[in-house]
Amino acid sequence: MYQPHFINFALITTINLNAYIMALNTKNNMNKGGPIVIIEDDLDDQEMLTQIFNEIDIKNKVVFFSDGEDALEYLINIDIEPFIIFSDINMPRLNGVDLREKVHNNEDLRLKSIPYLFFTTGAEQKHVIDAYSKSIQGFFIKPNKYEDLKRVIKTIIDYWQECVSPNYTK
Repeated sequence: MYQPHFINFALITTINLNAYIMALNTKNNMNKGGPIVIIEDDLDDQEMLTQIFNEIDIKNKVVFFSDGEDALEYLINIDIEPFIIFSDINMPRLNGVDLREKVHNNEDLRLKSIPYLFFTTGAEQKHVIDAYSKSIQGFFIKPNKYEDLKRVIKTIIDYWQECVSPNYTK
């Protein structure tokens, strides 16, 4: 829940005001330096995505999971908040839509406001509707061409680097 901040501007110098605004912005930002979580069961796609993240010079650690169960365990137990989650839909053990539902229904994970995106090779309209009904932040079809895939990944990362997330309190 947003809590307003009341300050007496007459008592604050411009330098202190700038520091105050920076502190507020930092408090409201997602963890842009956190790991990028990719849930993808295709090893060739994992390799290609690793190469793309290296080429676009992403400094974040990239963590891969081949199924939703392992990813969920990681998300629940990790001390550092991930920057973003890219999830395939069709995976063994726990598919992407069911994983998203579990993440969204877990209060601790939901309140972290980690961007959750579906990134898949194909989709039926039902998958898109199901995904957005679970409050995902994006649904992307993986381009077939390497350069197009690289451009899409860079665009997504650049977009989320500019976003701020809400400051939730329990």
